[in-house]
Amino acid sequence: MYEWIKALHVMAVISWMAAMLYLPRLFVYHADAERGSVQSETFKVMERRLLKGICNPAMIVAWLAGLYLIYEGGWIKSGWLHGKLALVLLLSAFHGLIVRWQKGFAADTNTHTSRFYRMVNEIPALLMVGIVILVIVKPF
Repeated sequence: MYEWIKALHVMAVISWMAAMLYLPRLFVYHADAERGSVQSETFKVMERRLLKGICNPAMIVAWLAGLYLIYEGGWIKSGWLHGKLALVLLLSAFHGLIVRWQKGFAADTNTHTSRFYRMVNEIPALLMVGIVILVIVKPF
């Protein structure tokens, strides 16, 4: 069962990361769209569906499968895992910010510029690099 849950975990992480990388990019373009325009309303639908249909469920599955793997694999005392969990917690916090920003766009109350979203778009990629290195290399 462990290998099946590991496969599920990897699929969930890939889905979660795809959404975490794409949503801020949508925000870049949405921030430049005129409020109330057809374009803005289209972005609202895209963002809501991506967040609720892929991003949120993928995060939940990734966490649940990951916790199972930690328990069943006996990884809890591994130093690399502690580093990975710290980065995954930061990624989860960033996920919370994305939820907040999406709600702001949905209510037409966004206050950030497209430049802001271009900069924060790099955060999940940097966290992903650290997570993958810790999981594959296990440096400590």
